[in-house]
Amino acid sequence: METNLSNLNELFHLEEQDIRSYSPLTLAYIGDGIYELIIRTILVKKGNCPVNRLHKKASSLVKAAAQSGIMEIIEKELTPEELSVYRRGRNAHSPTMAKHATMADYRRATGFEALIGYLYLKEEYTRMITLIRMGIGEEIL
Repeated sequence: METNLSNLNELFHLEEQDIRSYSPLTLAYIGDGIYELIIRTILVKKGNCPVNRLHKKASSLVKAAAQSGIMEIIEKELTPEELSVYRRGRNAHSPTMAKHATMADYRRATGFEALIGYLYLKEEYTRMITLIRMGIGEEIL
């Protein structure tokens, strides 16, 4: 059997969950990791280069201000369901705050991460990548 993300539930004996009931901060938690992995994958697949350069470029794209900027670009493209997930994430009260971000950027970034987490858990990978690509544009392509 070929292993891929679509059969993680089967491989690890995970039961289907209603992700609509997940807290927006839980969705943001997984979305943060997935978004960073996507960015790192794009950068690494562009070619071998020093890790320090990879880290600087990835950091510039995953920081709250950059994610907030992505939301400004893609928000008008979201479906009503996606917009609802984003707003729940944006309005969630997090016990932490980014060190180098405004509160507005941090909250929009949390909403973005919640959206990415939601799409990932729904296995809507094409939509997730489409939105990310739309948001980062030619920044790293």
